[in-house]
Amino acid sequence: MSEVVANPGAPAVCATDPASSRGRLYAEPESASRTCFQRDRDRIVHARAFRRLQYKTQVFVYHEGDYFRTRLTHSLEVAQIARSVSRCLGLNEDLAEAVALAHDLGHTPFGHAGEDALGEMLAGEGGFDHNEQTFRILTRLEQRYAEFDGLNLTWESLEGVVKHNGPVNDPPPSVQAFCRDFDLELATYAGPEAQVAAISDDIAYNNHDIDDGLRAGLFTIADLRDIPLVGPVFEEVAERYPGLEESRLIHEVVRRLIDRMVADLVAETRRRIELLAPGSAAEVRRADRPLVAFSEEMRGNDRALKDFLFERMYRHYKVNRMTAKVRRVVQELFQQYMSQPDCLPQDWRQHARALEPAGRARLVGDYIAGMTDRYALQEHSKLFDVHAPT
Repeated sequence: MSEVVANPGAPAVCATDPASSRGRLYAEPESASRTCFQRDRDRIVHARAFRRLQYKTQVFVYHEGDYFRTRLTHSLEVAQIARSVSRCLGLNEDLAEAVALAHDLGHTPFGHAGEDALGEMLAGEGGFDHNEQTFRILTRLEQRYAEFDGLNLTWESLEGVVKHNGPVNDPPPSVQAFCRDFDLELATYAGPEAQVAAISDDIAYNNHDIDDGLRAGLFTIADLRDIPLVGPVFEEVAERYPGLEESRLIHEVVRRLIDRMVADLVAETRRRIELLAPGSAAEVRRADRPLVAFSEEMRGNDRALKDFLFERMYRHYKVNRMTAKVRRVVQELFQQYMSQPDCLPQDWRQHARALEPAGRARLVGDYIAGMTDRYALQEHSKLFDVHAPT
């Protein structure tokens, strides 16, 4: 990133200091070799939900091609950008990385199509939201440790996951209940590192969807010619490297787009730091606006690219066809498990039998949400294809 200072030296005054962490819901001895945020990151990486991201996709189903992004590769890319930005700004890289790695844990199989289908199935029980599911995984559903459910992350990491998109004005019941014991101050912004993770998600998502969409043939380079920033960068690279093969052209453009968006983000955030002069991470939270942001021009570029991808990629007829198929998979799995809970695996079946219909619906939702694309398709085949092995 030649346009920004990669190593700013001393930490920024508004960086989150691990030595001043507000701690964990369940008190634990500190590590002799790792900061509290490094431990959070490591717990996330070792979680079962994190490993399952390898076979959970965003737009394409896993069998459509092994070079498309999965939730795992996306999370790693977000974490890399978040660390780079945090380093430039003198923020805590480990906390930014932890939030980035955790942010997609609650996604269902089959991306947003799976989430929408599961939301319909759970409409009478409060619906389904992947951000809330991420929180439930981190605080309840991961069951690895002897003394507590969840990962028992620090206040700062949990706050960052819950509020990375801004203050939470209408928190879901699980978050409300948790905050009675461990107040995450939902009405304020998240700390600066979580804000970095949130915009790093946008940078990675948009630019890598350009890559995947082009490689899948959902649109062409010519279609991108009139998109602000994107079109001019394609022209710039084509002029600099005439005759460059398309795969290298795409990669060169994507890396330059990421670089320019990161440079803009760092420059605008430095401008806001100078203007607002926050003396601590707590002052960042209490501000009336985000500290970490794009410039107005880059926000416009980002919006134009999102609009293009929504129309030309997410609404492409090939994507719509696959969406229709996987929605039926999720719906039929849910209906089958609700009507025949004995079809669930042994440990899930025992819990389902003891629950009323409302509780059973949430349990079935948790089971399906934890599936990978591959596993969901396999389970659907076992349940509905009489020729498939059970």
